Amino acid sequence: MNSGALTEECTIAFVAIVSEKPHRKRAFQPADFLAHTGLGRTIVDLKKHQTIFSQGDPSDCVFYIQEGRVKITVLSNRGKEATIALLGIGSFLGEECIATVQPHRMATAVAIMPVTLLRIERKEMMRVLHEEKQMSEVFVAYLLARNVRIQEDLVDQLFNSSEKRLARALLLLAQFGKDGTPETVIPKISQEILAEMVGTTRSRVSFFMNRFRKLGFIEYNGKLSVHSSLLNVVLHD
Repeated sequence: MNSGALTEECTIAFVAIVSEKPHRKRAFQPADFLAHTGLGRTIVDLKKHQTIFSQGDPSDCVFYIQEGRVKITVLSNRGKEATIALLGIGSFLGEECIATVQPHRMATAVAIMPVTLLRIERKEMMRVLHEEKQMSEVFVAYLLARNVRIQEDLVDQLFNSSEKRLARALLLLAQFGKDGTPETVIPKISQEILAEMVGTTRSRVSFFMNRFRKLGFIEYNGKLSVHSSLLNVVLHD
């Protein structure tokens, strides 16, 4: 047998061995799951002021914010509305649908700027949380962080002045204290929304915003810039 024939036989044998290897399933990546469409997942693009869902609507899916910001509000029986959260990129909303005891939306979600959302049907969300440990860890970590934030908001409302509450709200919007570089320039937000978040009047928000600007803590000229020096207001007793 010549060397050419031998080489050809070896090549054929190698190809046969490779082809017999079992196909390996690609490892699950939460980031990929939350970035793309798929079974039970669709991309939703909304304009500013469009409603994502309303308080009392059927709770049948979870949303994940890929781009933009969303305002979460609640309406009392007397018709009084309050803003309870502003959520940005990487946040879930409508997660109450995971709890079977809560069949309806507890709040209203509205886009305060153009947003891109991943809509995940409840059945698909339940499946992936049950079958994929990595996704379950991501979701549980988010819920725990959200719970801590709610507790901090309650303490803030009970014990801090409206000036401190406003300073904290601005720092949170700029994502100071989170991993990564803070967004010192944040999207334009109305003083009415800030007043609802802080639990005070628009005139008080305007007064404190002007004060923060004079002290060099913030700048706003079409866009709002928040400086780390604003932390002095929160930390000062």
